[in-house]
Amino acid sequence: MTGDAPSLRPYQRDAVEAVLAARRAGTRRMLVCLPTGAGKTVVFAHLARLARRPVLVIAHREELLAQARSKLQRALGAEAVVAIEQGPQRAGGDARVVVCSVRSLRSERLARLMAGRDVGLVIYDECHHAAADDNLRVLRELGCFDPGWTGTLVGFTATTARGDGKGLDDVFEAIVYARTLPEMIRDGYLVPLRGYRVATRADLTRLTSTGNDFREDELAEAVDIEERNALVARTIQELARDRRTIAFCVTVAHAQHLRRSLLALGVRAGTVHGEMASDDRARVLRDFGEGRLQVLTNVAVLTEGFDDPGVSCVAMARPTRSEGMYAQCVGRGTRLAPGKRDCLVLDFVDVSELSLCSLPSLFGMPRALDLEGREADEAQRWLESLAFDHPGFEVEAGAITLGEIQARAEAFDPLTQEVDVEVRAISRNAWASLGRHGLALHYEPAPGRLSEALVVARAGAGARGRRWEVRVDGEVMERFATIEEAVQAVDFEVHEHGRVAEASARAEAAWRRRAAPKARAKAVAEVRRGGKVASTMGDVAALEAWVKVTAGAKARTKAKGRRGR
Repeated sequence: MTGDAPSLRPYQRDAVEAVLAARRAGTRRMLVCLPTGAGKTVVFAHLARLARRPVLVIAHREELLAQARSKLQRALGAEAVVAIEQGPQRAGGDARVVVCSVRSLRSERLARLMAGRDVGLVIYDECHHAAADDNLRVLRELGCFDPGWTGTLVGFTATTARGDGKGLDDVFEAIVYARTLPEMIRDGYLVPLRGYRVATRADLTRLTSTGNDFREDELAEAVDIEERNALVARTIQELARDRRTIAFCVTVAHAQHLRRSLLALGVRAGTVHGEMASDDRARVLRDFGEGRLQVLTNVAVLTEGFDDPGVSCVAMARPTRSEGMYAQCVGRGTRLAPGKRDCLVLDFVDVSELSLCSLPSLFGMPRALDLEGREADEAQRWLESLAFDHPGFEVEAGAITLGEIQARAEAFDPLTQEVDVEVRAISRNAWASLGRHGLALHYEPAPGRLSEALVVARAGAGARGRRWEVRVDGEVMERFATIEEAVQAVDFEVHEHGRVAEASARAEAAWRRRAAPKARAKAVAEVRRGGKVASTMGDVAALEAWVKVTAGAKARTKAKGRRGR
């Protein structure tokens, strides 16, 4: 082949090698997960170029078919026949690559298409749709699940999560290559994401769920209200300014109502949705691409296959619990473009008792964090640094800013942490909370000899099952599935030492109020913030236990950071 194939970026080359290695190892159905904007089409075009037998590319949207065909033709060269099978378009028998609309592949049509065609590679674009019943039917009729099938199925997606909760395990044998959005941003292949959290008064507390998300009819009724649409429009006008913006909505009516709110403020806005005629949708997209429109309100149409690098603001007017949908939407603004420095994400957060996806949650940060326009990746690194400096500090649930987190971390006092009510209900002993790390109990098994029992959460893959480890005076004694079982085991051991030991484990034990040696008190003086000094043996012993368990967590965080670099 003499095609003008685009050169592969290092991670794209790694993805190709991972697919080839997996096939050599016997894997026939595999998945590649790359964020939106990472160039999935370039990767599968290269795989098609390497294929020795005909290639079938499965896509969902009309726009995806044309984009895929264009890039495949470029990679394979003008002499290679790349055909489309969709609607009135039919692929001839001489086509080396056939790009298909999955909706067009009824059983009779698929049988005709495959007659005399020995397809060796099936590429499934946006393959998170593959678990749907009719899409599985297509794959079965292609022979992908037959024991003797000699072909290869490679799925490409930006997210392995589906809104209906169905997994992809029954379709694909393995994820052979994956890159995350933060990794791509840090490596400079996608633009940084900045975010604002905008609270609304729309009430989602009574909505029901279907799969991993809300029912659309109920959601539309809750959020498609004049007051909220006006707030969204004003926010876009004030924060997006001259940024080319995509606003994601729940229904066609919602998209149209939001467009009217934008127009009322003088913002040039248009709407696209799946029910539009193809020519009308193409005209609106062209107006947006050429700058005659600043904002596009849409319903699902632009979550997949839309390729406009000039988009630099995403307005999430559609609340969602689906991480997959959220990532797809935000990904529309991550592509690099000349003069583009970043992409602004506007999260409109409604009243809900359920967890709503947000830009911070996409980066593993608290969902309710307001970035106040800061870069998400920069905020994530700052929080990792904060966790290293304050290993026991945990961000409480609820809306919060980075500045508030810092102020609370600097004022954090380990001795103010409360023991869970479940533990207090089963134990009369003076257990001290070590936050997410576990619990500590100090007692005297013999007069004048202090012992320390720690119930510590184990880290790593080996912690599954018996997660809670009991250590007495530094020696590992036993492991338990629940923290309550571990507490009961320690309490029993204390009881076995007799009444004096039991009395020493209580909060009112006299030894707890005795003055601690100055050297021990000084050693833990910096653990408490705000000038608070621990002077009693009870407080100092609890802080010493805190230092022990958090030092281990700090070391693990440091090691993880080295591996990440």
